[in-house]
Amino acid sequence: MIRTLLIANRGEIARRIIRTARAMGIRTVAVYSEPDATSPHVGEADRAVALGGRSPTESYLDVSKLVAAAARAGADAVHPGYGFVSERADAARAIVDAGLVWVGPSPDVIALLGDKVRAKDLMSSAGVPLLAGATVAEGSGPDAWADAASGVGYPLLVKAAAGGGGRGMRLVEDASS
Repeated sequence: MIRTLLIANRGEIARRIIRTARAMGIRTVAVYSEPDATSPHVGEADRAVALGGRSPTESYLDVSKLVAAAARAGADAVHPGYGFVSERADAARAIVDAGLVWVGPSPDVIALLGDKVRAKDLMSSAGVPLLAGATVAEGSGPDAWADAASGVGYPLLVKAAAGGGGRGMRLVEDASS
């Protein structure tokens, strides 16, 4: 049973996790960067720990600071919320390696789902219905792209296999685009 939960996030998501944890009888620890010191989630948690730093990179994304904050607060678990470290397998692994419970998918699952090709292969092998698609190796020439596109059909969406948060996706209406 989790007794004290550090929420490695801010804002409304942190507030929702705090409310749910409180309803479950779990103590909460908010973390915050310098600009977020007066944010509502900081006052609503049972305890708050400053991470320092002015930007997310200097605070919420710094896993060593999150682990240190959990130790200072006596937390036995970390909930990442969404964004920030929630999709980083290395962050989940560091939390687990520090002896804390990671509230979310295991580091191995996060790593798997971060690779769109491997994730799609896994879903296919599990019998999950999938949209038509094709994989084109990095550095392939125009002929490989044209062959893949004709196999999928138009319009199609070109997306990087390793993610990118939606950046770099391109709609291709027809062969001339």
